[in-house]
Amino acid sequence: MLPNDSAKRSSLFFDESLKLVSYCPLCNNHYNLLEARMLEEGEASTLFYIRCRHCQSAILSLVLNNSMGVSSVGLVTDLSPEEVLKYAAEPEVTEGEILASYQDLQKLENVLELVG
Repeated sequence: MLPNDSAKRSSLFFDESLKLVSYCPLCNNHYNLLEARMLEEGEASTLFYIRCRHCQSAILSLVLNNSMGVSSVGLVTDLSPEEVLKYAAEPEVTEGEILASYQDLQKLENVLELVG
């Protein structure tokens, strides 16, 4: 594939990706797609951040491109783009950490029941 073909394919993928997330899931207002911010781009996926001008909600949209076509998964967030990138660089939370937190909350709940 020629370098120019790769750039055209990337541009087409970007355009098609944004069409999948063209409106706000909370207020149904159409986004100004020129304001979409690409946070990360991989070989087969792109992470976008878009804030709605109307209701000020924001979404993270992971757009995937594979042999089955283009698909998107969105998540409403209150994070800024900078916070998304900051937390993405943090180590993953392990199953053990989640279980320990749950057990700590159970202990706290039991203590509160005794006090109350």
